[in-house]
Amino acid sequence: MTARPGLVVLDTNILVHLVRGKAPGRHLDSTYELSSAAVRPLISVTTVGECLSLAKQFGWGSEKEKVLLDLLKQLVVVDINDSSVLDAYADIDFASRKNGNTMGKNDLWIAAVAVAANGWLLTTDKDFLPLDPDFLPVEWVNPQALPA
Repeated sequence: MTARPGLVVLDTNILVHLVRGKAPGRHLDSTYELSSAAVRPLISVTTVGECLSLAKQFGWGSEKEKVLLDLLKQLVVVDINDSSVLDAYADIDFASRKNGNTMGKNDLWIAAVAVAANGWLLTTDKDFLPLDPDFLPVEWVNPQALPA
């Protein structure tokens, strides 16, 4: 596993690992050069909402929430109110449903941002795998294989 060329879009689960600051997050950061890349990683605005919600669900205190907010400032947040993102969302949702692969709405938005940016997606979520390679390259990291 090494960083791929091109724009990387981070799935929400990657941010959770980074915010926790433990071995899995450090491994992802160093392997994919997330904090040292010349081009900052992208995230969907829906990822921001998911992370803020997860911070509450996980009971993160103000210190961990500050880590999250600082991380979000280092990333490029892509708004979904863009015609290329909206078109990609419609295409992915239609094709997924047609093939019997329904995805969560937030995952659809994240994938649509990656497609619109002509990027690749970094995730620990297998739900994106049916999109590779027809819609976008997906780099799936097995969470069980991450260092403890």
